[in-house]
This record gives sequence, C-alpha cells and structure tokens, in this order.
Amino acid sequence: MSALFLNPPSVDGFDGGAGSRYQARREVTSFWYPTWLAQPAALVAGAKLLDCPPQSLGVEAALREAERFEHVIIHTSTPSLRNDCRVAEAIKARRPETKIGFIGAHPAVLPTETLKASAAIDWVGRREFDFTCKEVAEGVPWDRIAGLSFKREGRIIHNAERELITDMDVLPWVADVYRRDLRIEDYFIGYLQHPYLSLYTGRGCPAQCTFCLWPQTIGGHRYRVRSPQNVADEMAYLKRLFPQVKEFFFDDDTFTANLPRAREIARRLAPLGVTWSCNSRANLDGDTIRFFRDCGLRLFLVGYESGNADILHRIKKGVTLEEMRRFTRECHQAGVMVHGTFILGLPVETPESIERTIAFAKELDVFSLQVSLAAPYPGTELYELARQHGWFVKRDKTDLLEADGYQQSTLEYPGLPKEAIFEAVERFYREYYLRAGPILRIVKTMLEDRDILVRRVREGFEFFRSLSQRRDGEVG
Repeated sequence: MSALFLNPPSVDGFDGGAGSRYQARREVTSFWYPTWLAQPAALVAGAKLLDCPPQSLGVEAALREAERFEHVIIHTSTPSLRNDCRVAEAIKARRPETKIGFIGAHPAVLPTETLKASAAIDWVGRREFDFTCKEVAEGVPWDRIAGLSFKREGRIIHNAERELITDMDVLPWVADVYRRDLRIEDYFIGYLQHPYLSLYTGRGCPAQCTFCLWPQTIGGHRYRVRSPQNVADEMAYLKRLFPQVKEFFFDDDTFTANLPRAREIARRLAPLGVTWSCNSRANLDGDTIRFFRDCGLRLFLVGYESGNADILHRIKKGVTLEEMRRFTRECHQAGVMVHGTFILGLPVETPESIERTIAFAKELDVFSLQVSLAAPYPGTELYELARQHGWFVKRDKTDLLEADGYQQSTLEYPGLPKEAIFEAVERFYREYYLRAGPILRIVKTMLEDRDILVRRVREGFEFFRSLSQRRDGEVG
C-alpha cells in the first residue's frame, strides 16, 4: 500500500503549515515546514510528502502525483477546508478508487462535520494521528484502528480514541523526509535566517491560553517530549544533511516549558556550533537567557498578545505585564533577539485597549513583531466564549479568511466593530515600524549582509503590498 501526504495547493502565498498559529497568507512570504505531515510520512514505507504552496504547485500537478498512490492523506484546517475538499473531489474524479483521509485540528475536533463536508473524504484521523495514518496505509481493517472516523454504507463510524503518545522517542526523525521530499530553500520566515529548518522536540503545552489551537485540539496540555539525546542526535544529523542551514527553530508550543530539559538540550547543542531559536513564554530569568545564548540561541518567538492586564487575565495567559517587561529587558541586555506576536480583537477589546497594546509594544521595542486578528478556531475556549456571547460577525463561525487568503475580522464587541479592529492592524504596524529605532535596526542588518539587503527589500515591498490588498479586500 502507498500513501501520499498532501498539503494541497491553495491561493498564492497561503501558509497552511501546522507551525503557523493561524493558517493564512502573511504580510511577507512565509512558509512553515509541514512537520505534522512529515512525521507520519516518516512512519510509512513508500510514502511521499507533497507540500504544494511553497513549491507553487497547482491542482493539476497535485492530481498527477496523487494518481500514483492508493491513499492520499490531506492536512486540512478550518480556513482551508473548503479548498481542500475541492482538491479531494478532483483526486476522486481522476482516480475513484483512491482512499482519501483528512487530518489536522479541524477534523480532530469536528470529525462528523468534516466527513460530511465532501463525499470524497473516506476517513478522518482524530487527535494525534501519526499511527492512525500508518495503520490505514498498511491496510489494517478500519474498524480496528483507534482514533479513526470513517464512512461505511452511508453511516459514519467513530472508533475508540487513540491514546496520546507518551514516549516521543518512538517517533522517527523527520530529517530524511525533509531531504527526500522538500527543498528547504522554499521555506521563509521573516525573522529567521534563511535557509532555516524547523522541527518539534515535543508536543503539548501546559499553558491554558484560551485562543491557542494545538494544545486544545491535538497536543493536549501535558508537555510530552523527546529525550535531550534524541534531539541532539537528530540536530547533528540535520547539520550533516543540510550544511546550508543558517538557523534551526524548535517549533514546540513552548520549548521552555520544561526548563531543566531545555537547558540540557542547549548544553548538548553547544558543541555542534549551530544557531537556533525557539518559542518561549516571557517569563525566563536573565541567567537562563544568557545560558541559552551561550549555547547558540539567537532569537525567542514570544506571544505577548496584549498590553492590557484584564485581557491577559481573560485569555488565561499566565504571564503578567511586568514579567513581560522584565524578560524583554533581560533579552535586550543579553543581545538575544525577540520576535513578538500580538493579537487584536481578544475578549473584550476596546478602542482604549488597542491603544494600550500599541503603546506597550513600543515600550518593549522588540526586534520584530507580528500583529494578528483574533481567530476563534473550533475546539478552543475562545470559540465557545464567542459563540455564547454572540461576538461572531457572521453566521458561519468557521469563515476566518477573505477570498485572497488574508485573515478577516470575525469577532466584534460593543463599541468596537470589526472594521475598527481590522483597521487597527495596519495602524499598529505603521506606528511600530515607522520609528527611528526599528528603521535603524533594519538598515543595520541590511548593510551588514547583501543577502539580507535583497531579502529585506523584497519583504518591504510585500509588506506594504499586503497591507494595501487587505485594506482593499475588507468588506463591511
């Protein structure tokens, strides 16, 4: 039996990779690695991973490849489901006997609804789906596969849940799948050095953030990890396979959630001489930050989310404004860069709270930032709160994107319509970046490296073009 693991073609620039918190187009060209597909692909002999968006592959190219496989396993998401169903239907039309499965957070939370979304979908994998995919591809009878929901004679059958993996070292490395099926130069993240490479060292997150997708749908709130030696061995292997990589990124929801383990991994990375970055909460002390820096850390990706204590409390962030300030000062002093992420439209945003968040971001003065619109995904506490309180703008609560692939405003609050939240994103970017400090930092990096100069010019063009497209595409 053979299986194609497919990230389907979509609108130009659509980043459907599981590493992105929100599947959407970005302000600049950005593509995360399809690690959630690469992991089960590494388990299945004869499998192939086809990641269409970064390779600019259209539907016809995907169909030609899919014809060669008995099974096609598609990673989908709430905003991409309709598009992915159309691709699945085209695959079935070309080769009706192909068995098609959907995986990802959306089918994990809404398996019945996903199966009903298209007659082309034969099965979905719920929760942690790696070994579910493996057993389907190996021909195990479907009624014996835990974590599987499937169609049989017009009925939908839900098998027993599959237990989460506890020993993460049982999963094979993704390195060989990356080498075989991807071209790493196709993957860009604005704040990471290019070419970069990302992987997971664990799944799950103990934090309780109400908006965060993966812990509430697939990974869970227990941080389940690979051993430090397993991680270090794969890193050494990746360094040999991809000598051109300039930076490695640990895409765990919160790599620093288990600090003793994170420190041990860092200690084992130091002799490799690699540059690395990771997701972190803004609560590390200066000694830890400096230790990571000395072991090769270059940058933290940090979710600050808001500059309002009441909003942070409502979303269960678990980090205070003063902790964020202290952490950021320590990073500045240690020479560790920070890419900060902020979200507008969280409960209960007001015009005044937006201004406080913009002012807070300026105060922190991190190297770079991203501003997103609150996205209430099914399966998250934010989604349930929005449903209960009537904050959704549209009847279709899963409509999260505009036709061009950019995020749209899906929530609004008394005294703050969706148009005001949407407009504030562009204003946030302009007020933050059009200051002397950020401009000088960007110019300095451009003068130091010609490749960065070319890249920043391209990113600047894409950034302002995207703001214009978002503005023109927003409807009242």
